[in-house]
Amino acid sequence: MNSQKSHTNFELIKKSSQTAARLGKLYTPHAVIETPVFMPVGTQATIKAMNQDELRDMGFKIILGNTYHLYLRPGHELISRIGGLHNFMNWNDAILTDSGGFQVFSLSDLRHINTAGVMFKSYIDGSSHEFNPERVIEIQEAIGADIIMAFDECTPYPSTWEYTREAAVRTHQWAERCKAAHSRPDQYLFGIVQGGLYKDLREWSAEFINALDFPGNAIGGVSVGEPKEEMHNVVEWTAHLLDENKPRYLMGVGTPLDIINFVMQGIDMFDCVLPTRLGRNGSMYTTYGRINIKNARFADDFTPLDPECDCYTCRNHTRAYIRHLYKSGEILAARLATYHNLYFYKRVIEGIRKAIAEDRLVEFRNEFMAKYGKDD
Repeated sequence: MNSQKSHTNFELIKKSSQTAARLGKLYTPHAVIETPVFMPVGTQATIKAMNQDELRDMGFKIILGNTYHLYLRPGHELISRIGGLHNFMNWNDAILTDSGGFQVFSLSDLRHINTAGVMFKSYIDGSSHEFNPERVIEIQEAIGADIIMAFDECTPYPSTWEYTREAAVRTHQWAERCKAAHSRPDQYLFGIVQGGLYKDLREWSAEFINALDFPGNAIGGVSVGEPKEEMHNVVEWTAHLLDENKPRYLMGVGTPLDIINFVMQGIDMFDCVLPTRLGRNGSMYTTYGRINIKNARFADDFTPLDPECDCYTCRNHTRAYIRHLYKSGEILAARLATYHNLYFYKRVIEGIRKAIAEDRLVEFRNEFMAKYGKDD
């Protein structure tokens, strides 16, 4: 198909003939982002165990920060004084900030919700704070990310239909207020679809958020403990209702196979803590499935983590050495493992993009699964 660039600065380059997958480019002030894309999670202005040059060398053009954590420490005023988060952390490519809604609403014993917003207590020192749509936009504008998110209410799993609808109503009202409060034209404000595990609520929320004409749209409230099948249902119900000429972001997802499957349903953007969190704990992604490097069977295994990987870790170190580092409590273990896991995700995303370009994404998925095995 011919490329098509909309007013949202998202260019739709190619659609898969086999699935709903698509190739695109998202133009931001700091980077042009090829989609589908995976965004490493740097909650507190750092990708744990990595430095910025390593991320650049791997080819990542966008990372994620978190409004809730950056607001509490070091504070958005301090970040603003140095010229924003890009300058503060010396990252010259794009940044997306999550609104903090997930963090606030996960603190059920520390917060109180009403239509105006949310009162919550800091997990650091117990001090009281309020987040409302206007405040969240103010904080994100001070932080200065390229893409910012509307304030939403993320319902826990499980939740009743009645409560989930109330939360979706608040999410819709807050989305309108966020849009009204947003004043920086150099930032893209994305809306977030909620609705829990209820098809009628998801469809209703998707249509409402889509109609607000944000530059991009996200599906929130997934990967919060629900069965995998339910998460797939939510994406299937929702993704096709969102404007195809704007990026579609699935928040907090997921495993490598999740990403392949949801790209096939039309999702463009992903973030997840799994590659970094698992790496710090000794769980390594490989072409042939995940391994726990701490297992005794790797004590005298002098092969790379992944024989098909050309990352720094696999080119220079063996499974036996990395296991030794973990067993010895060495910091380098987390560094090498995190590098490898992020590089694995980069390889998966690059493989997906190449497969869409060649119109063979179904074959790519089958080839991936034949080696990788079941998802975990």
